Amino acid sequence: MTKTLFAADRTPQADIHYIFDLAETVVREQVYYPTRYGVEIAADLYYAKDLDKTTSSPALVVGPPFGGVKEQGPGVYANEMAQRGFVVLAFDPAYHGYSGGQPRYVGSPDTYLEDFSAAVDFLGTLDFVNRDQIGAIGICASGGFSLGATAQDARIKAVATSVMYDIPSLAGLATGQERAEQVAALSQQRWDDFGKESSAFDYNYPEAPLDQVPADLPPVPTEFLSFYATKRGWHEHARANITATSNLSFMNFQATARIDEISPRPVLLVTSEEAHSKDFSLATFDRLKEPKELYVLEKGQHVDFYDRTDTIPFDKLEDFFKKAFN
Repeated sequence: MTKTLFAADRTPQADIHYIFDLAETVVREQVYYPTRYGVEIAADLYYAKDLDKTTSSPALVVGPPFGGVKEQGPGVYANEMAQRGFVVLAFDPAYHGYSGGQPRYVGSPDTYLEDFSAAVDFLGTLDFVNRDQIGAIGICASGGFSLGATAQDARIKAVATSVMYDIPSLAGLATGQERAEQVAALSQQRWDDFGKESSAFDYNYPEAPLDQVPADLPPVPTEFLSFYATKRGWHEHARANITATSNLSFMNFQATARIDEISPRPVLLVTSEEAHSKDFSLATFDRLKEPKELYVLEKGQHVDFYDRTDTIPFDKLEDFFKKAFN
């Protein structure tokens, strides 16, 4: 793995690699704030250059796909939504990217939910943010995390997911002998990792971006590689998702168990007919109470909702949050 820079390094903005161009009408500021566990979060705050800071504006917090960082999909969403009048915070999860926390790339359902609430903590300190109009957007795995966070944080007034994955639910599917074997293997892995500078990972992406993805891979890995392993989305801080032993927490704790309690706050689930993750949105929609909306586009692969501005339904997201806040 490449050397990870922590939030304390205060890396100049110009030295950070973004996969998209900042709109000329948008301001991006580096900000830092703590979680309730004392981990320092590195985030980017986006807002329009002509934003009237003498009044309070609606705000959004955007969470990344599993293993992703703010310079990828969250920044794409923040850049677009800032042009539509929102103050938007895109963050690196604790233990990832430029955020602090040791060991690196560790995670649990609770830490990923806390990332959203800590972002709300920070947004609520800004004079030009309306505390009663803060919403959340979760991309891929952050879809499930954003729902879990909203269920336990009443300050999040509306939540939208984009091609969501419910990682805790997925991790908990194994039962019987299959689950016992997984637990035994990961328990042994804790001994193997103990005392070492780095831990085992589920997978690693290449140290440098590829020109193309190998042709002999199954469709789903190929799709993820087409983003994370190529120049399209490769980032030096998004080369692994979490440490392998972190999966023990996901196997044992269902972060989305109480999402029916989000009601009466509104929920929007965005997916497409082509997205391999569509079934997560369908199953989650059935578990939610009103008001809820399932928005299914005809086109767009799962990873297209990470960065393709002509695929991501920003008009729909804008309309959803403005109606929710008003």
